[in-house]
Amino acid sequence: MINKEIPYKIYLEESEMPKYWLNLRAFMDKKPAPLLDSQTLKPITLEKLSEVFCEELARQELDDTTKYIEIPEEIRNFYKMYRPAPLVRAYCLEKALDTPAKIYYKFEGNNTSGSHKLNSAIAQAYYAKQQGLKGVTTETGAGQWGTALSMACSYFNLDCKVFMVKCSYEQKPFRREVMRTYGADVTPSPSMTTEIGKKINEEFPGTTGSLGCAISEAVEAATSREGYRYVLGSVLNQVLLHQSVIGLETKTALDKYGVKADIIIGCAGGGSNLGGLIAPFMVEKMQGVRDYKIIAVEPSSCPTLTRGVYAYDYCDTGKVCPLAKMYTLGSGYIPAASHAGGLRYHGMTSTLSELKDQGLMEATSVKQTEVFEAAQKFARVEGILPAPESAHAIKVAVDEALKCKQTGEEKTIVFGLTGTGYFDMMSYQKFNDGIMKDYIPTDDEIKVAIDKLPKI
Repeated sequence: MINKEIPYKIYLEESEMPKYWLNLRAFMDKKPAPLLDSQTLKPITLEKLSEVFCEELARQELDDTTKYIEIPEEIRNFYKMYRPAPLVRAYCLEKALDTPAKIYYKFEGNNTSGSHKLNSAIAQAYYAKQQGLKGVTTETGAGQWGTALSMACSYFNLDCKVFMVKCSYEQKPFRREVMRTYGADVTPSPSMTTEIGKKINEEFPGTTGSLGCAISEAVEAATSREGYRYVLGSVLNQVLLHQSVIGLETKTALDKYGVKADIIIGCAGGGSNLGGLIAPFMVEKMQGVRDYKIIAVEPSSCPTLTRGVYAYDYCDTGKVCPLAKMYTLGSGYIPAASHAGGLRYHGMTSTLSELKDQGLMEATSVKQTEVFEAAQKFARVEGILPAPESAHAIKVAVDEALKCKQTGEEKTIVFGLTGTGYFDMMSYQKFNDGIMKDYIPTDDEIKVAIDKLPKI
């Protein structure tokens, strides 16, 4: 670890792949509120957090002062299989939109797992192996995180137990089978294999599940087995730290070609890819170097940043995890079974929540059918079938480009293409068949869950 305040460019290898992760919280004057112990409601300690997470990951989770953290050589060597990831100018999309805007996307789907999730999965598996653990447990929504973690665990010969949100387990059978091919044990959540799963099924009969439910089950499974720890693919500060490689590479590529971004866009579920993409740009914005417009895009069916409240809440439905201050719809909120399973989390990472509260980034929500229309347009002209989650960013990038067409402004738009959608064909089929529906929760539905927030 180092504390030197040296520009991020110093921390790149000759290949332009980062040698250090960027810790965004360390640059914030007003830090995110601390995690609270669910039993004492006091700031959680490293010792207590290490009962659930690997010790080094727990240490990274609580570190809000170290600006740059060195990436271990073994992780860097693994990254070299697919990093640096390409930054692509979408010439064909620009032409199709007839816009003066310049559009770039950072493509994170060019690896075996098919998404950005591998950036953190390999790091978390590495630290679990270093600690001498037998295996890890986790949850997954769309299946991208579960796929990435199962691959990383296979690489390090670790056992991997995945609780997959039930609606995604049913909608995305091929993603499930990739996980099993890599050796993971995959269980639909909520299940009847954990006490928390049984309780959730009793309280919500026939539920399609949520990330909050799956997290609770994964934590129970980890803490009830000797030699296991729980790992998480989004939301946590440690995950945003690992994902900063996305933004560092993006910023370096833009600088190399003398391109200045105006608008940075990312889809937002728990916040991992968005936090990673914007990290160096947000640092410059906070330091007054450049005033980027940063947009978080979420589904209208799970409008955490746009209709949630900024308050302390449980990170999981079973209320066994620490409490975080975040934009939340309430830990008991179970979103509609949308096809963007990776964006169905009731809360948003504390770091991005604090930045949103300070007015340093904005948020918008979009309907599911609009998202797939944008995905189809992008696939037809750019030749990549995007993941439904990624297509949320595409939708708003298209909207911003069309605004430029109306005003004649030549703005530069950068968005995160977090992964491919080749395992999401059932979703595309429903869109192509015209049977996909939009669901927007009513204020009363959201209020029911928000009213149950802990009184802190």
